Amino acid sequence: MRVETNERLVRRNRQIAQYLFFITFAVLIGGLLVINQGAQGVDESNVVLIAIAQALLLPVAFISTVISVRMTNLWVRAPRPEDVIRESLKGLSNRSVLYNYHHIPARHVLICPQGVYAIVTRFHEGKYAVQDDKWSARRSLPGRILSLLRFDGVGNPSADAHRAAEHLKALLAPMAPTIEVKPLIIFTDPRATVEVISSSVPVVQMETKANKKVLLLKDVIKEVKGAKQIDPLTPDQIAAFEAATLHT
Repeated sequence: MRVETNERLVRRNRQIAQYLFFITFAVLIGGLLVINQGAQGVDESNVVLIAIAQALLLPVAFISTVISVRMTNLWVRAPRPEDVIRESLKGLSNRSVLYNYHHIPARHVLICPQGVYAIVTRFHEGKYAVQDDKWSARRSLPGRILSLLRFDGVGNPSADAHRAAEHLKALLAPMAPTIEVKPLIIFTDPRATVEVISSSVPVVQMETKANKKVLLLKDVIKEVKGAKQIDPLTPDQIAAFEAATLHT
């Protein structure tokens, strides 16, 4: 299997996440200094300036914290989704190609003899359930509060997967207007467990000793024994798709 990763985007966003961490830290320290200055008392001529600074620092600190945590979760946090997907696809046909971060919101795209897949991932741990494409977290009240503080709600992976598949289908339309793009959800953290009651999108989880009865990536993308595999895209179509969409 060939892997094409948008390394420039990965490096840039990792750097942004690191810069935002230090910026957020500096803003928080600055806010404490300003608040302390106001508490100690200042000249009347500076009271208004101190009040304005205090009013501005809080939203700035909050926004920078939210963005920093979000960027860290997406671009720094381990295990990296591209690594998990690649390891899970070991042994796949050498006619297969995995694209990472070239076709966002389809963050990962797999073209293989078994089909074309638009993959969205979740880094989350904990227990979740999906019924009729509606997601809920099975957490205690303290766990829910902690999740809010970490800004790591699971959102709606099903809607994101369908959106990614439609986006990828539109990109492929000039080369293959009738191509079927299959949405797929992958939870990359082995500590995550998902109860799939009913879902229009396959939900892949990582197998562990305590969580063996799960849908694995190899279960979704598998060859039918004795059946002749027909590649969904010709080499020329794949080349045209890459020429039109790959960011180098």
